[in-house]
This record gives sequence, C-alpha cells and structure tokens, in this order.
Amino acid sequence: MVRSDARENRARILAAAREALAADGSASMNQISQRAGVGAGTLYRNFPTRESLVLAVYQDEVERIVGTVPGLLARMLPLDALRHWTTDLVEAMRRKHGLGDALSPGAHHAISEQSYGPVIAAITELLDAGKEDASIRPDADPGDFLQLTGALWRAASTPEDRAPHMLALILDGLRTHR
Repeated sequence: MVRSDARENRARILAAAREALAADGSASMNQISQRAGVGAGTLYRNFPTRESLVLAVYQDEVERIVGTVPGLLARMLPLDALRHWTTDLVEAMRRKHGLGDALSPGAHHAISEQSYGPVIAAITELLDAGKEDASIRPDADPGDFLQLTGALWRAASTPEDRAPHMLALILDGLRTHR
C-alpha cells in the first residue's frame, strides 16, 4: 500500500511533467521536479529515467481519456460522444508526437503497446452504443476507426486545423444511412 503523501507526490510530478513537456518537449528532470515542488530524489524514486516519466505521463493521459467514455455516453448521443472523445484523443496524440524526438524507438513501441488495448476498448464501447441506437453502421470496426483517425493527429494544425473537418467526414461515413 502506497502512503498518501507518496501518491500525492507522484500525482504532482505527473501533472508538472505534463505541463512542462507540453510547453517545452526538452524540459529537464530538474525543471520538472522544481515545478512539482519535490526534490530530485523523490522524482527519481518514482521515475528513474526521463523516458519512464514520459511513458507514465502518456499512460496517465490514456487512462484519463479512456475513463471519459461512460460519462460522455451518459450525456450525449453516441455519435456526439464519439466526436468529443476522438477530439480529445487527437489533442493527446498531437502532444505525444511533439515529444517524439525525446523517446527511443523502444519507448514508442511501449507507448503503442500499452495504449492500444484500452483505446480499442473505448472505441468499441462508443461504436457499440451507436450500433445499438442504429446511428452507427453495424460493420463499423474499432481498428479501422483508429487507423482512420491516425491521420487526424498527423494533420497540420496550423494555419487552419483540418482535423475537425476530417473527423466530420469519418463520422459521416460511420452513420447509418436510411
């Protein structure tokens, strides 16, 4: 069992790392520990390497995004929930790709391996809700959807973000046409 202060330190480190890395992909471990208000020993006890910290930030982000699905489906129609959820995923993946140079090929593989299953499960839940209310085609496949949306976070976000328009086209293709 982890002490509450240790859990709080870890959460503060992750939050500080998320902010620091979003602002500057080359933020140092020292800058992150200062931002989190913890000593270097506490940081390195939780995350022995920069790469382990970055991986934990990504994992935390995936868990957060995946965890939003039930609430979205409780508040929105399935297609709207899928649009909102995918937009959130695209933002997270853009941040991840911005840090790509800081990670080894092995870390990229670890991120993909750790996040694939939970992301596919979330997409499945969203698509199944739409299939159940007949707003989404019965042949919609979560793997296909993830492949298609991969283009969204790779699309240039400046001068005009094309991702919302591209997502609208993808979602239109998922609709049940009567």
